[in-house]
Amino acid sequence: MTAPRSIRVQRCLAALLVISAGLLLRRFGYDLGLSFFVVKYGGSVLWGAMVFLALATLTGSVDIGRLAFAAFLIALIVEFSRLYHTPELDAFRLTTAGKLLLGRVFSLWNIAAYAFGIGTAAFVEAWVLKRGRRSSV
Repeated sequence: MTAPRSIRVQRCLAALLVISAGLLLRRFGYDLGLSFFVVKYGGSVLWGAMVFLALATLTGSVDIGRLAFAAFLIALIVEFSRLYHTPELDAFRLTTAGKLLLGRVFSLWNIAAYAFGIGTAAFVEAWVLKRGRRSSV
């Protein structure tokens, strides 16, 4: 079953909000006096949530478990891809887009942060869908 168009629009807007929050955190986090931990792993949590929301938007699926599993697989693939190096890939990783999309350094802590972000987004998505079903009955 796929989500109605209105839910897909909400998901897209939520993804854009999460992307904005992540960019703002990375750009201004230190200026606001936030710790390295909050800036670094807060950005990773938001990146994980963004992957979940982007996947949910693109697929239209309402199967939260499958979406979360697929988002986590994508996050794992991206994180483990950091162990693979070619001159072209490493050059891309040094660009702003490369840093934001692929990152540069492999970290198990990033995987934990992605899982937390995906889990949080999945929990909120399930709550929103449940609330929507209740209001339509």
